[in-house]
Amino acid sequence: MIRLGVGRLDRIVVVGAHCDDIAIGAGGTLLTLCQARPGIRVDALVLSGGGSEREQEEQAALTAFCPGADLRLTVHKLPDGRLPAHWEEAKAAVEELRERTEPELVLAPRTDDAHQDHRGLAKLMTTAFRDHLVLGYEIVKWDGDVGRPAAYQPLETETAEEKVRLLQEHYPSQRHRPWYDREAFLGLARIRGIECHARYAEAFAVTKLTLNLGG
Repeated sequence: MIRLGVGRLDRIVVVGAHCDDIAIGAGGTLLTLCQARPGIRVDALVLSGGGSEREQEEQAALTAFCPGADLRLTVHKLPDGRLPAHWEEAKAAVEELRERTEPELVLAPRTDDAHQDHRGLAKLMTTAFRDHLVLGYEIVKWDGDVGRPAAYQPLETETAEEKVRLLQEHYPSQRHRPWYDREAFLGLARIRGIECHARYAEAFAVTKLTLNLGG
């Protein structure tokens, strides 16, 4: 398997359209990063759920998914499923985030995600963070939009298990959903692990990547 490193990471940005998007799509990667880089700054932005129980869930969850990190979370109140109609507010939130941070890595939804909120946020990220490594995470869903990713973060078995445990513990409001279960999360992670010669992995889309092979 071809491997490329990104050097030292001191600041990362993670964004989601909804509370739990970040943890579902990149929770294992966050655990891996934060355990390897104590004190890493994590600027997190979520566009919906502000002022509700979902915001409280997100704060507790991301604190657990980012152990030892300098976590700075902002949760807005855009209505779920209506991001296209609130484009200006979403764009302003992303631009404000960009003004206050200079990350080495950005984790965001995929630009070809079937959910309009995820897809809209992803497109905003690649225009606001033009000179950054932006990795698009995937979220298993009814639409069946998982594809052929280009990048993988292998996960230790303990990390994959911890991700599932934290998802179940910190998002009780989502437990009623038929797809929100251990088999779904670990099943996708196992498939992505097979694709990169690991037991488990999270997979990401890469819109644009500049190499520095001679540096």
